[in-house]
Amino acid sequence: MATGLTRRTFLRTAGIGAAAFSAACTGFTTSGAGGMVFLSTQFRPADEAERFRSLLSRTASGVSYVTIEESPFASQVRSQVDAGDTKIGLLGGLHGDLAPLADGYLNDLTGLLADLGDRGWPADYLRLARSGTDRTWYIPWATASYVLAAHADALERLPSGVDANALTYDQFLDWAIAARRANGNRPMLGLPAGPKGLLHRFVQGFLLPSFTGGQITTFRSPEAVTAWQYFRELWANCASSSTGYDFMQDALDGGEVRMAWDHVVRLAQAPARDPGRWRMLPAPRGPHGLGYMAVVTGLAVPRHGPDPELAQRTISTLTEPDTQIELLRSNGFFPSIDTPVPGDLPPAVTMEADALRRQQRAPDALLSLPPVGLGKREGEVSKVFQDSFRSIVLGGADIRATLDQQARVLQGILDDLKVPCWAPDPAADRCEVG
Repeated sequence: MATGLTRRTFLRTAGIGAAAFSAACTGFTTSGAGGMVFLSTQFRPADEAERFRSLLSRTASGVSYVTIEESPFASQVRSQVDAGDTKIGLLGGLHGDLAPLADGYLNDLTGLLADLGDRGWPADYLRLARSGTDRTWYIPWATASYVLAAHADALERLPSGVDANALTYDQFLDWAIAARRANGNRPMLGLPAGPKGLLHRFVQGFLLPSFTGGQITTFRSPEAVTAWQYFRELWANCASSSTGYDFMQDALDGGEVRMAWDHVVRLAQAPARDPGRWRMLPAPRGPHGLGYMAVVTGLAVPRHGPDPELAQRTISTLTEPDTQIELLRSNGFFPSIDTPVPGDLPPAVTMEADALRRQQRAPDALLSLPPVGLGKREGEVSKVFQDSFRSIVLGGADIRATLDQQARVLQGILDDLKVPCWAPDPAADRCEVG
């Protein structure tokens, strides 16, 4: 993997937090340098923050990088803007961190987007940055997603005539079955179903969108029942030890499994010893297309910020091709713009970049997002999908009854929060579980 990159990049463990933010705003910064405060929910682990500060010091002077957890991020911005005393100059966060602030707390960056020219942002990302309006509220910064990793031992079992770069879910299942049979009835496929695994993202952003076209509004649809029936069949061809896997690269590197789906950061170390025998592949497609979940980060300027011109110059610098590649090298975030990935990067990164590009540019690609606007209660929504998996796939519970039960739980959370749905579901004012 890229120099200094660790598997924690996207875990967002506790970092500097609100105390450091408060110190920065009163003249004492955690980076040891003054200047405009750049408040971000990203790169919170200390090593990641320091690598990004190093990048920032070389590309944008006069900017002090401070990290904070997602939950207090919005409240800090809202309280300062409401008081007319905004000390933060620049914001960095996920789409879900920034989109809820578009209702009066961010500067309109439509003009900046036009000034930056055609840097090749995907249309889906630019649509997200408008947050349902005709104006741009943040500039897409960097991105990541989830892909398939396969060793040559598994690729040899790919059914004849099947293109690994254009799999359907039926073909993916056929492949898993063929690999298991060729391996003495021992499954070659593994999925991250451990306590800290991201299997719920597979259901939210890949399986359900591909089978149903949605995530929430189609949660209990007949197509969703079919998706869960499919998942049962796929799981029957997964290594039973998958319930203990948090990071699939460990099981892949150790030879416990030879093919897996996971976050790009949690796969990248597997090919390190013998990259020539590995491939990274886009996710499969279903009846409604190739559903995939993107982790989209953006850069925004809060209203009444102290130096909007410096903030916009910093955004311009951080979205230049060279800076985007430097961020990939240091912290593992892939460029949000259309720029070639250099050949001197670790092979795993190059393979992942190709798989992500194929996934994103597929003619039937269907972009999904992690939940937006849920704050501390996102974990409760994730638990709905995790509990559905445990009941239906591990426990063999009735699919319809389970989805009906979990739909009530999910609707209760959404009713309390009164938030709109997120992609791929329509952004209606009230998110209804369908």
